[in-house]
Amino acid sequence: MKNSIVLILIVLFSSCCNAKKVAQDTTKPIQESTVLQEQAIAEIKTDDLVLKENTNQETENTKDTIIQKEFKQILTKTEHSNIHFLWNELLQKHVSNNGNVNYKSFKTDHKKLLEYIHILAILKSKPEFDSISKNEKLAYWINAYNALTIDLIIKNYPVKSIKDIKYPWGQKLWELGDKWYSLEDIEHEILRKMDEPRIHFAIVCASYSCPKLQNTAFTASKLETQLTTATKQFLSDTKRNEIKENSLKLSKIFKWFDKDFEQNGSLIDFLNKYTDITISAKAKISYKDYNWDLNN
Repeated sequence: MKNSIVLILIVLFSSCCNAKKVAQDTTKPIQESTVLQEQAIAEIKTDDLVLKENTNQETENTKDTIIQKEFKQILTKTEHSNIHFLWNELLQKHVSNNGNVNYKSFKTDHKKLLEYIHILAILKSKPEFDSISKNEKLAYWINAYNALTIDLIIKNYPVKSIKDIKYPWGQKLWELGDKWYSLEDIEHEILRKMDEPRIHFAIVCASYSCPKLQNTAFTASKLETQLTTATKQFLSDTKRNEIKENSLKLSKIFKWFDKDFEQNGSLIDFLNKYTDITISAKAKISYKDYNWDLNN
């Protein structure tokens, strides 16, 4: 009887050992399989990431190629107004005929605005840019100044005034070509040196007392008409200028940039080209307070 019990115990012990070994042998390939799966998933994710990066890069390169091709094609013509088509579309959508800007709605199209600024950057980087006409350069820089001003306001919106932003005109926030620009750079180092005083009625500082923001983009072929219209509209706006034969209450723009308007005579000589009233050479001149509230 005792021998039988001992034999049974030996069999049971042997079975348990074998079962444990089998279990261990079975677990090992499962663990190895799990590790391999995790490695495979990691590799797939890595491949996906690389693919996405490559796809994004290819998309970006394609976009640049299309823009560059368009620029080269346009340079063979006398006009490249379609470069500013996107900017014109945004102006039509978010700026009233009176020049009031809906910055809240403009903000919803910020991506499109950045796309336009990206186009400007690519164009500026091309060697061909230096050979385009004066009017094409004027249109480019006027549109650039206004687009970058809108971009500045949108990035800081809501604000009550552009002057609420730290150094709004002095910050070099935008890279066009291989150079970083501020609004001051564009206005004083580029536009004012092009001997066209009417640019002061085309570029807008996002303020109430500024000339109104035109809701169409400037183009080389229409530039003369556009600048003349902008100048006449500003001078005839009695909220910004009061013009009589013997007395003038003018915007401080004429005080700040007086030399720009005296290149071919006196300030009054300049004004008489664009007003219906003939101003006396002895007219008394004073200047209105400047309202820096947002032009919305």
